[in-house]
Amino acid sequence: MSSPSSPKPSRVKVREHRKRKREQGLRPVQIWAPDVRSAAFRMEAHRQSAAVAASAQAFDDQAFIDAVSARGDERGDE
Repeated sequence: MSSPSSPKPSRVKVREHRKRKREQGLRPVQIWAPDVRSAAFRMEAHRQSAAVAASAQAFDDQAFIDAVSARGDERGDE
């Protein structure tokens, strides 16, 4: 009877996983995104939303956001 094999190291498992994904036609992509938990992000988001709300085009801006945010089943075209 053979002895049980030791578990694969993480780097081997990651390499095999990436190989399988590439065989499926995928490729890895890394992106950097703002940290939405930071105080600086919250302050900037608040500043921008206040500027939009105070804009002379606030009504049209909100209508645009509502239009592009509509779900497909609410438009009646499905």
